[in-house]
Amino acid sequence: MTIRVLLADDQALLRATFRILIDSCADMEVVAEAADGTEAVALARTHHPDLVLMDIRMPGADGLTATSEICADPALRAVRVLILTTFEIDEYVAQALRAGASGFLGKDVTADVLLDGIRTVAAGDSLLSPTATRTLITRFLASPAESSQSAAPEHLTALTAREREVMAWVAEGHSNEEIAEKLFVSPLTVRTHVHRAMTKLGARDRAQLVVMAYQSGLVRALPPNEDH
Repeated sequence: MTIRVLLADDQALLRATFRILIDSCADMEVVAEAADGTEAVALARTHHPDLVLMDIRMPGADGLTATSEICADPALRAVRVLILTTFEIDEYVAQALRAGASGFLGKDVTADVLLDGIRTVAAGDSLLSPTATRTLITRFLASPAESSQSAAPEHLTALTAREREVMAWVAEGHSNEEIAEKLFVSPLTVRTHVHRAMTKLGARDRAQLVVMAYQSGLVRALPPNEDH
C-alpha cells in the first residue's frame, strides 16, 4: 500500500524538499501541497490523504486550526496529522495533540527519521519525537482546555482494570514492548489492550489515548521540574 501524503507548509522550498524526499520512496507519494491551513483542509477533503504533514505556524489559518478541522470532520476520520515544527516544546504542539494530531517532529530531524515518522503515524501509531519529554505532556496535556476532546473519569469505567493499567503505561510514554516486560505478557497482548481502550473511548489513535489519560485523571501530572 502506498502512503498518500498531503504537505502543508507556507515555505515553498521546504515543500519541494519534502516532496522530493517522500516521492523518492517506493511506499509513499505526495498527492497535494497546501500553503496555509485553509488550503490544507480543502485539499484534505478533496484527496483524503493517509497523512497530512502539517506545519503549525502558517499565515492566515494556521496548522493548529487546520488540524482541529480535519480531526473533527467525520469524513476525514482516517486521515492522520503529523505536526512539523521548529519549536517542539511549546503549547501549540500540545494543543495540536489535543485536537487530534497523531504526533510531531522537529524540522531539524534527519530524512530517515522523518520518513520513519510518516510510516509510524500512517500505520495508526502515535509519534512523539525524542525531545518531547514528559515535561511537555505534564505541563500542557494535563491542563484542562475548553476545546479539548477529553474523557471524563466516569468514561474510564468502560475499561477493564488491565486496560486502564496499560493506558496509564502508554501515557507515561512506554512502548508496547516495554509495557509487555513490566506486565509479563506479550507485546501483541499489550497492543490488543491498547486498541480495545481506544475503541471503547473513541480515541483516534495512541496519541489521543495519552491525552485522555491525563485529562481524565487516570495519570497525574508531575510538577514541571520533576521526572521519573
